[in-house]
Amino acid sequence: MTPPKDTKQKPAPRSRPSGGAWRSADILRAAAIVAGLLIIFKLLWVANQVVIVVFLGTLFGIAVASGVDRLARYKVPRGLGAALVVITFLAILYTLGSFVAPTIADQGKQLREQLPNAVERAEKWLNTEHPALMSSLMGSDSTQSAPPAESAQTSSPARDTKGATATATATATVADTTKQGHESGQSSSLRTNIEKRVLGAAHYLFPFLTSTVEMVAGLLLILMMSLYIGADPDTYHNGILHLFPKRKRKRMAEVLSAMASQLRKWLVTQLIAMLVIGVVSTIALLLLGVKAPFALGIIAALLEFVPTIGPVLSAVPAIAMGFLDSPEKALYVGVAYLVIQQLEGHLLIPMLMKGGMDLPPVLTIVTQGLMALLFGFLGLMIAVPLLAAVMVPIKMLYVEDALGDEIGVEDDPDDGPLRDG
Repeated sequence: MTPPKDTKQKPAPRSRPSGGAWRSADILRAAAIVAGLLIIFKLLWVANQVVIVVFLGTLFGIAVASGVDRLARYKVPRGLGAALVVITFLAILYTLGSFVAPTIADQGKQLREQLPNAVERAEKWLNTEHPALMSSLMGSDSTQSAPPAESAQTSSPARDTKGATATATATATVADTTKQGHESGQSSSLRTNIEKRVLGAAHYLFPFLTSTVEMVAGLLLILMMSLYIGADPDTYHNGILHLFPKRKRKRMAEVLSAMASQLRKWLVTQLIAMLVIGVVSTIALLLLGVKAPFALGIIAALLEFVPTIGPVLSAVPAIAMGFLDSPEKALYVGVAYLVIQQLEGHLLIPMLMKGGMDLPPVLTIVTQGLMALLFGFLGLMIAVPLLAAVMVPIKMLYVEDALGDEIGVEDDPDDGPLRDG
């Protein structure tokens, strides 16, 4: 006996409308994603200084974790190892600061006192040798018309020789006074123009320096974040992985490890480059006999942390100090800085990086300009490591996984603080 047939029909599966049209649910989901991204970007924009501080704390935390990994091989607990790394770093900075602080303070004072004279000498040289360039630097301030020399001769010509001589002497005196006043006014205008531009740039690039409390709080936050990340990086690594589906976690772990490797390598490279550039620049300035060489060397070392733009900025006060002696010495200083930067770019950095971070120069400069325009000096400082970190998922997840192109992203998991958990 055959069982009765089930006359109830199963509902047909819902199919997407023909022609690739979106359903209402798809439109709402896309709108929710776009609205969520806009809210996230708005929050990041409002709290941009906190985001930058967090990024710097993570960057230094990765470097601290690398040192803790090496101490862990000698059975040193990670918490104690992180504290030892941070305290050792601060002790080295304090020792070096105590050793060179008196010299740097004296030369810094000399630099502040002598820079106006250097600017004045550079201005006189430009006014004499390159008046067109001087006019372009002055802008509309240089368009000052001197009174005509004949204006002093308002009386009728003298008939005797003594009267003619007196009139000529008075005319020459008025013309010389007018010339000196014109040059003095031009010098004052140039110096005022430079001061206004420097102060305006400093106010825009370094707004955090206007508040000591904010600066100290930011430094403490960076220090504490680096300490906690260095002591236990796996907690944050695994926490990020839990935001992704299980089938994607292995690949995301590889991406995070590669990002940590790139950031650590960039930071270590920059610290070594800062030390080398500071020492070499100081030696070069000592050999050239430039005033305040140690202070200028410190400036070159600090600005080396900002690639591409920092070395150019560090050369400006050194060249200005060279003008105190002669334009030729200023030229030698500029050539010395150019040679040092060329050796750094073609010898030191490739040797330290070993091809591990390949960033296009044009993209690097554009990123630096955009970050400086949006966030000032802090944005300029993190532009390159941020670009290096963003390029890793682009290469691995989009170029390799989505497009299928083979592109190498160097990763050193044995030396990385972020490991699979």
